[in-house]
Amino acid sequence: MTVQDDLHEVEAIVARARKAQKAYEAGGSQARYDRAAQAAGWAIMEPARNRALAELAVQTTGLGNVADKIIKNHRKTLGLMRDIAPAKTYGVISENADTGITEIARPIGVIGAVVPSTNPAATPANNIINALKCGNAIVLSPSPKGVPACETLIAYIHAEFDKIGEDRDLVQMVQGAGSKEKTQRLLEISDTIVVTGSQNNVRRAYTSGTPALAVGAGNVTVIVDETSDLKAAAEKITASKTFDNATSCSSENALVVVDAVYDAFVAALAQAGGTLVRDEAAIVAKLWPDGHLNRAVIAQDADKMLIALGMENDVPKDTKFLAVETKGIGPDHPLSGEKLSRVAALYRATDFEDAVQIVSDILAYQGAGHSVGLHSTDEGRAVVLGQAIPTCRVIVNQAHCFATGGAFNNGMPFSLSMGCGSWGGNSIDDNVHWKHFMQTTKIIREIPEVEPAVEDIFAGYWDAAGK
Repeated sequence: MTVQDDLHEVEAIVARARKAQKAYEAGGSQARYDRAAQAAGWAIMEPARNRALAELAVQTTGLGNVADKIIKNHRKTLGLMRDIAPAKTYGVISENADTGITEIARPIGVIGAVVPSTNPAATPANNIINALKCGNAIVLSPSPKGVPACETLIAYIHAEFDKIGEDRDLVQMVQGAGSKEKTQRLLEISDTIVVTGSQNNVRRAYTSGTPALAVGAGNVTVIVDETSDLKAAAEKITASKTFDNATSCSSENALVVVDAVYDAFVAALAQAGGTLVRDEAAIVAKLWPDGHLNRAVIAQDADKMLIALGMENDVPKDTKFLAVETKGIGPDHPLSGEKLSRVAALYRATDFEDAVQIVSDILAYQGAGHSVGLHSTDEGRAVVLGQAIPTCRVIVNQAHCFATGGAFNNGMPFSLSMGCGSWGGNSIDDNVHWKHFMQTTKIIREIPEVEPAVEDIFAGYWDAAGK
């Protein structure tokens, strides 16, 4: 096929999606939207299909591990279904007698979604469920390695649609291995686009001319201070850092530990499976052998990662990840950036104030806007971080990769895509969730006039500054 043929194919897919969406909206109801979303949710959560998707994802992408992907597919989807269950996304959703305003939920239309190979089932399922809940159709553009998992997920969804008589064309994907040209065309002709993955795709989304929900780069940095429960912090960091072999953008990439508890924390980390490494140069040489991340290390199980780094005989047998001591930050110090592996940078801070500065310096290099973590029993320090650091989330005393995208024990919306605000070059600072897949029409009625006197507004200013 020629490039032009590819573009026509994308246009035909979107045209079918647009036709299906118009009928979905015209014959819509809250019950219908809810049922379609439930069908998509069960398509990935049904245990046998969940396992098949997890196995296929690891087999075809070479990233992560099956057991954790099964957990991710289940919990992220279950949490999302919990979040959207009470949401009103059809018809009149609010009426305010004081303002005279009535809000009516309206679909956006056709959602174009670019999804990564790191989560080739969980991320598209999340987008699909949100889109259907709000009355939209959706077309996916998976990364080349994510195509088999996306194809299988959509086949499962279509099988569920057949049970409830829903139109298969509401959920489609760009066919074949994908290409920049096909993805670009999808970006241009959708009504809204959701982009998770490479920052190159994010930049293309924002310049496509289509409204975009795109997310920033992760480079999570976590502070462990002198008031923290060191054992709990070490266990939570280890669980988070190793989950699905660090495929998550919310996995810890740098640990900043205050000097007063540094040695004690390193000991607690060793008990949890995190092994201290002092030979930074050797790790850097193996992790970036040609200036690019070593594919034999990215998102691999601990044993494979250690062999690829030449560390299998130099660390305890129960090592789950490596904490590599470093001081450097910036482009000449790659350990200070995202590593997509069971490797974390370890910094020693003189005190909490110094730790805050180190985190700020790291985010100035990479990861601004995404999230930071804090292990502390001093309540005020989270507020200090929230006011001092360019970040949209401060995760307190939690396993970071589980907490950032929503958890059953915190109040964040369940999501696999985290907006990073202006710091991360994004239009949103929230987790991408169902509200972003809906728009509203406002009915505005006349109400009694509310006009203040000028002195009511400026009296305080005049007292301070004079007229």
